[in-house]
Amino acid sequence: MRLLNNLKNKNMNNNNKKSFTVAFAVISAAVLILGYFLYKSSPQNQNQSVTNTDDHHDGSAITVNSDALNALVGKPMPDIQLSDKDGKIYTVVDFKGKNTVLFFNEGLMCYPACWNQIASFGSDERFNSNQIQAISVVVDPAKDWQRAITQMPQLAKATTMFDVNATASRELGLLTLASSMHRGSLPGHTYIVLDQNAIVRYVLDDPNMAIANNMLFSKIGELK
Repeated sequence: MRLLNNLKNKNMNNNNKKSFTVAFAVISAAVLILGYFLYKSSPQNQNQSVTNTDDHHDGSAITVNSDALNALVGKPMPDIQLSDKDGKIYTVVDFKGKNTVLFFNEGLMCYPACWNQIASFGSDERFNSNQIQAISVVVDPAKDWQRAITQMPQLAKATTMFDVNATASRELGLLTLASSMHRGSLPGHTYIVLDQNAIVRYVLDDPNMAIANNMLFSKIGELK
């Protein structure tokens, strides 16, 4: 009888230990989960999450900043330098006399969106007249851009200039915009509209990378 009672007591002790272990595990898990949510919901870490949403394809954490781009409006275009396929240098003086759309983009790596926009400018008579011109600015060397033309011959119709090393893009503040796929290094999909006196009249950064011919033509029609 005593042996039976001992066995019962031993089983009860084992059950109590198991119950305690299970209860401890449940409580520990609950504490960890609660701690996690408290951590994530703290203001500091909410701010970190916002910063991370600014990360783009290159994994950088450079914050979007369009102040420099917006500040161009209403002012003479800064005296940037761009080159054509033959290495001839163009400055802002060369843009005077026509309403000009400058389309800054990544170039070779921005396929198909940027390529489609460049080709669309080339085939659109509205942007190749004695009143309006569209100049697509890519960051590739001219000899490398020839590869794109080989793959999409329609690109050859477009007026294309080259901003090697993204020097002009950086000066204009185009490397930290929402459209940039390599933020801090390369432009994305940005338009700058100049009037006939090379005054900046309209800017647009387009993360959706849509073809903007009709909208841009309408904006130019509003210039006085």
